[in-house]
Amino acid sequence: LTPGDAAGALGVKPPRVPIAHRAAAAPTRLQPFVLADGRGAPRWPTRVEVAWDENGLSVAFDCTDDDAWGTFAERDAPLWQQEVVEVFLAAGEAVPTSYFEFEVSPAGVLFDARVANPHGDRLGMTVNTAWNCAGIACRAAPTGERADWRAELDIPWRGLDLAAPPPTLRANFYRIERPRGGEPEFSCWSPTLTSPADFHRPTRFGVLDLIR
Repeated sequence: LTPGDAAGALGVKPPRVPIAHRAAAAPTRLQPFVLADGRGAPRWPTRVEVAWDENGLSVAFDCTDDDAWGTFAERDAPLWQQEVVEVFLAAGEAVPTSYFEFEVSPAGVLFDARVANPHGDRLGMTVNTAWNCAGIACRAAPTGERADWRAELDIPWRGLDLAAPPPTLRANFYRIERPRGGEPEFSCWSPTLTSPADFHRPTRFGVLDLIR
């Protein structure tokens, strides 16, 4: 199943959502995640809330889970090999050829990198894990009666090499759920329409309009 075939079959366009300033409204809650291939709802639901102000962008993931786990403890460890939530970001409205990648594990461990993806399909893609987002803060904690968990990121504009908030961001939000002894589940806000799942598809990034 190629992205083009899936898009034609499903008629799925990347979402576009207005995000109000933090001083004017509560964080914007995005639509629930779907499976990465776009074929339905995940077993393990995820919701994202987004807010912004002059200092930066705040992102919160609420994850339904019954066994949240992760053993990595060092920044920039390969968190995607275990359970994780992720956000990819780029300023502007055009489909990006470079973007920033952020991941947070249930243990609150951070992965951040600058990605160059010139063809949008991993051909020639490079990931600079030596890059660190200046001033970023992240945290994760359990919620609820099961093993539900919440991860939060505060991403300063200056950490994205921006002097001020941009009018528009291209973004996508993801989750990898890996039940111990079961099959992994890949879900996202804007389905990447790939099977096997591939999150590095910038043509599938949604649009966040920062409303002033």
